[in-house]
Amino acid sequence: MIQTVRRASRSFLKGALAACALAFAPAAIAQAPQEWKPETFELANGMRAVVLPDHRAPVVTHMIWYRVGASDEVKGKSGLAHFLEHLMFKATDKIAAGEYSKIVARNGGQDNAGTSNDFTNYHFRIAKDRLPQMMEMEADRLVNLKLAEAEVVSELKVVQEERRQNVDSNPGSVLEEKVMAAMFPGHPYSIPVIGHMDEVAKLTQADAVDWYKTWYGPENAILVVAGDITAAELKPLAEKIYGPVARRGDLKVRKWPEIKPIAKSLALSHSDPKVRQPSWSRNWIGGPVGGPDSEALQVGLEVLGGGRTSRLYRELVEKNIAVNSYAYNMEMEAGGSITLAVSPNLGVSLDEAKTAMLVVADRFLKEGPTPEELTRAKKRMAASEIFARDNQVGMANWYGSLLVTGQPIERIEGWGARIQAVTREQVVAALNKYMTGVNHIDATLLPGKT
Repeated sequence: MIQTVRRASRSFLKGALAACALAFAPAAIAQAPQEWKPETFELANGMRAVVLPDHRAPVVTHMIWYRVGASDEVKGKSGLAHFLEHLMFKATDKIAAGEYSKIVARNGGQDNAGTSNDFTNYHFRIAKDRLPQMMEMEADRLVNLKLAEAEVVSELKVVQEERRQNVDSNPGSVLEEKVMAAMFPGHPYSIPVIGHMDEVAKLTQADAVDWYKTWYGPENAILVVAGDITAAELKPLAEKIYGPVARRGDLKVRKWPEIKPIAKSLALSHSDPKVRQPSWSRNWIGGPVGGPDSEALQVGLEVLGGGRTSRLYRELVEKNIAVNSYAYNMEMEAGGSITLAVSPNLGVSLDEAKTAMLVVADRFLKEGPTPEELTRAKKRMAASEIFARDNQVGMANWYGSLLVTGQPIERIEGWGARIQAVTREQVVAALNKYMTGVNHIDATLLPGKT
């Protein structure tokens, strides 16, 4: 599975995170704050662990996050991180190819994995009494993965078909790849998570084995377990099962070039007969996860285009100028992007909708949010935090995605307080820093010939 947050809000509690939370029904009874206080420990081999207690049901969500993703790939090998994610479900010394997920299912659990620009993760949700067995399987594939040539070739075809379905046949995704390439030229963030088709087709068994040995080791992993367990219970299990996994000792260390400003504003477009609704967006380079402007940008873009009470919705959608208009902030480890987007209503041209959106945005950049807008946005964001904390998978994803990109526990815990402290002046300053007087990428999606 490609775990990407593009074209969805990247505020800490929205987008991919919120999607994970919404995929599972929230518990009927909320936890008291002290009940989800995280606990941490570290194994001698370098594996870090975070426990997020939730004792409302005898179930646990177990995630291992590796600090490696698509942006760590070398030239000509795009898609390799995602390819190995697929191959991690193949054979080991103890388990036959394809049996991992079947064993999880037979034990009443669910499992999946995801790859992003910044990380790769693997998770399962299981009854607490089955946790040791599942951990044994996870430790086994961390050390003993066996990649037969026939299985590698077969899975490569699966990945190619995934690209055809999710990207090549999706006009919006095709345009998105063009935008990312234009925004981050020469930087690994320009690499599609799923890879370029011609490069994916050339990936080999040797490439996969090399990636596995280069990046997969306990010292490059973070274990996050949410559910009916405490650190006092998990630590002996982790020491027994994961502790014997030796450090690789020679794992590669991530080193990316600095993200450079966009050299020149560009206008990109893509046309396809499958497009039924034209759209237009303006994209700027944004700040990284945990950057000094992070919370101000999140609050400001929530007010401007975060939902049905946002400026863009009230000024464009409710007035029948657009069928949709939104703003969002995508944050990644080294940097991010800010996007404003609009789709015109029936009888309104794309140029008219675009102009109307920019008028609203320009006024907001000058005036900032009203006190009422600021209060309303903060309440929505606080509610999102509460909802995420009330869900095992949401919690594990929230903490894991931030920890693996270098954010400390204390910063994650303090997110809500920092959001509440954001002022109108900070919003105006942050938005203008990234969106005024700097180059940008415009992207137009249109019906028509390819």
